[in-house]
Amino acid sequence: MHADTALTVPPSVFKFINRSTDNIMASANVSHVTDADFEQQVLKSDKPVLIDFWAPWCGPCRAVAPVIDELADEYAGRLKVVKINVDDNPQTPQRYNVRGIPNLLIIKNGQVANQIVGAVAKRNLVEAVDTAIA
Repeated sequence: MHADTALTVPPSVFKFINRSTDNIMASANVSHVTDADFEQQVLKSDKPVLIDFWAPWCGPCRAVAPVIDELADEYAGRLKVVKINVDDNPQTPQRYNVRGIPNLLIIKNGQVANQIVGAVAKRNLVEAVDTAIA
């Protein structure tokens, strides 16, 4: 290929590359919450809630996302799983002293039952969830 030869890239490739990941969820058992609906969706939940504090630019958040989705499916009906984008919703992370992400909280009866900071192995999350739903 010569230096003056242009590479043609189909427009469909750019659509995929530029796609926003803010609201992409692989599991129907995961929902997004905001500062505005956090109390209703989380604190008043009749089930324990696993909260994933995340941001679209966070690599470790993306790494743990599939595990969160798996847990949401495996514990459906026994555990509510939600995600909150810390960039769009700064009040809730501040309220819970979230300083780094990913940061996972388990809320039971409106109170923090457990907190896990960083991308951890699935078995660690399962152990924390099992303790919370017992």
